[in-house]
Amino acid sequence: MRPATKNLVKWVSLLAVISVAGGCYPTLKREAERADQALVSIRFFLPNFRDDMEFDSLLLAIQRNLAYLARLDAKEPFQYGPDTFTCQEIRETQEAFFNLVSQTKDPVKLAKIIKKHFRVYRAAGRPGNSKVLFTGYFEPVFEASLTPDETYRFPLYRKPDDLIKIDLSLFGEKFKGNSIVARIDGNKVGPYYSRYEIEVEKALHGKGLEIAWLKDPVDVTFLHIQGSGRLNLPNGESLSVGYEAANGQPYRSIGRYMLEREYLTPETMSMQNIRRFLAEHPELTDEILNQNPSYVFFRILENGPLGNISVPLTPGRSIALDARLFPKGALAFISCQKPVVNDRGEILDWVNFSRFVLNQDTGGAIRGAGRADLFWGSGDYAEIAAGHLKHEGELYILVKKP
Repeated sequence: MRPATKNLVKWVSLLAVISVAGGCYPTLKREAERADQALVSIRFFLPNFRDDMEFDSLLLAIQRNLAYLARLDAKEPFQYGPDTFTCQEIRETQEAFFNLVSQTKDPVKLAKIIKKHFRVYRAAGRPGNSKVLFTGYFEPVFEASLTPDETYRFPLYRKPDDLIKIDLSLFGEKFKGNSIVARIDGNKVGPYYSRYEIEVEKALHGKGLEIAWLKDPVDVTFLHIQGSGRLNLPNGESLSVGYEAANGQPYRSIGRYMLEREYLTPETMSMQNIRRFLAEHPELTDEILNQNPSYVFFRILENGPLGNISVPLTPGRSIALDARLFPKGALAFISCQKPVVNDRGEILDWVNFSRFVLNQDTGGAIRGAGRADLFWGSGDYAEIAAGHLKHEGELYILVKKP
């Protein structure tokens, strides 16, 4: 064999080894169904670990995360792809990372330390695509009233007493990890009311479940989608509300329905354009909103929007992932794009960004190993970014090495 041919064989063999080790990120053939399929341990082609935000917000998010971990048993298991760690190991990971970020200001040095002392897992992505699709959410602000009148007519409901969540794993090993939401009606158990039954047929009317009333059914729906928000009351006071439960019915995207009916196009699809279309076509509002049978119930919050681990969300630092596949409270690193916006609220460009985040939330529309939702906070920029972000990026999760 000639020397050149030998060298070529060596390089091909080396590339094959790197690919097997996780460098080339083989794509999923089917949607990830278990936690061990959602993350892949990698050693090559690691991200640069550059962060585009001030670290004060990151330290705050980690502190909140540690408060969540402190509530758990030290031996409670967390599944990180094919590996299992105890809650104590995850606490030690985040305490070590907190100290590292507090003491290391040089981003190059920080990245070197992370690569040396932390295991890195990469989200497996979607079938045929190793990238993660990022969307965004924010804390909307709506005008509301604690009493109904001709202006405030559309209720926001708290969780009904007849709604229960049943852990099916109690009925056999084959149901492990599965649960259903049901309605108790005397000695009968059945599915809970759909959105249509609640909104159009008034299934919950007169039961005293109303937290407040809003001006527009679209406001109520968008609050359901965001999962939390702030209500400004006529007396100048405000009320924070957040997700408490859902009716267990399947989530069907309003945006996807509008694309299917050609009410909007992929190029014009955004939260802002959905709202604009519904304002211009009120005769279609019920049809579009009620095609989604899923319905959300709320509770009053003391400290702003809370995620699924019951800690306040941190703007720019909290993400929502599929809770079936990704470990709650995980320390993560993302790279994606964010909008550049002018004073008139117009998007001028999209630029790359990357940062450390914490998995502190979940959502009905966030399903699979290739989806992530970034919490932008509140305000004009947050609303624009959340309404238009639909970009591919990368998601990594970190755990301290022994």
